Amino acid sequence: MSNLPPALVAAAKYDLQALQNLAKCRSQQLTKGVQFIAKLNAGQSLLNFEESLEYSLLAEEYTAELETLGINNFNEQVADLAQNLARIQPIAWDLETNSNSFLHQQKNWADAIPELARYYQEKGTGLFAQYKALRWQQNQLIGIPNPDPIQLEEIVGYEYQKENLLKNTEFLLAGYSALHVLLYGSRGSGKSSLVKALLQKFRDSKLRLIEVAKSELKDLPIIVEKLRNLPQKFIIFVDDLSFEEDDEAFKALKVVLEGNVTARAQNVVVYATSNRRHLVREFFRDRPRPRDNDEVHPWDTVQEKLSFSDRFGLTLTFEPANQDTYLEIVRHLAKLEKIVISNEELEFQAKQWATRHNGRSGRTARQFIDFLQAELGINHR
Repeated sequence: MSNLPPALVAAAKYDLQALQNLAKCRSQQLTKGVQFIAKLNAGQSLLNFEESLEYSLLAEEYTAELETLGINNFNEQVADLAQNLARIQPIAWDLETNSNSFLHQQKNWADAIPELARYYQEKGTGLFAQYKALRWQQNQLIGIPNPDPIQLEEIVGYEYQKENLLKNTEFLLAGYSALHVLLYGSRGSGKSSLVKALLQKFRDSKLRLIEVAKSELKDLPIIVEKLRNLPQKFIIFVDDLSFEEDDEAFKALKVVLEGNVTARAQNVVVYATSNRRHLVREFFRDRPRPRDNDEVHPWDTVQEKLSFSDRFGLTLTFEPANQDTYLEIVRHLAKLEKIVISNEELEFQAKQWATRHNGRSGRTARQFIDFLQAELGINHR
């Protein structure tokens, strides 16, 4: 509260009082109020209605009703409130969870300023109050209304990777210097799912997930600057990362990972997934040969490409699932989905599915369980 400008606090108190006055009114009184303030009545022009006896009686009745509620200068308050709301960015409030909150417990809503300040400090305003997951698209942040609901409990195995990613995220939320993370390994091993599951794990915290496509990575320094001074903690999520030579996205990500003259944003980390350990594609023609004399130190260029992944402070490796791990994932998912089938039949079908489809992986197990659940559901109708 001490950091808030006095003029802002005074304006907020005034607006809260106006909102409390609105809350006291019955629907009939609000209807009369709209007619009175707008000076309109069905079937009459503004001029005729304002000069009519009906308008005078309505104004007198309306004012008297408000005075019985202890409300004075209501018209001016509402007009000022409307002007204020028109000037500012909309603020999202989670009405479902706060409908019976502290405002209704306050005799004077203007006294709720400290509680509101704490709420907005924790939950944020605008998009960051309304959405836990967002996407950077066409130079702006867009909320994701239905993010992937995957839970950490659905991801089997990779306990070391889970533990370290959770620990690093807890560092971020606690205000310590968290590391940028590269999750690399075989396709379908759960790299992306593990990152997305963090939203559910820390759903009551300040954590927000910002999804940035590879084609938008050139905007990464701009995104970080937008987030730098906000109270929330942000994971910038880049899925399936790899670069071509002289890629602009490569340069933008390098600036964020290494920093420049500007200090690093302490509330932002990058979590990237990739199927490649070396993120920049390398060709045999890139390797220096004795007859090549265009570059004085050609091996430095090669090492620059190979060492780019080292700029992530934490690298988590996801090995391909063997048959035992694959079947463990299948059994675990079947239990979560309450699928009634013998273990022998479940494992037999799971092996067949892996052979005929995409091989053994967490993704393949998830696809098999989804198919089996639908098949059993239809057969038992």
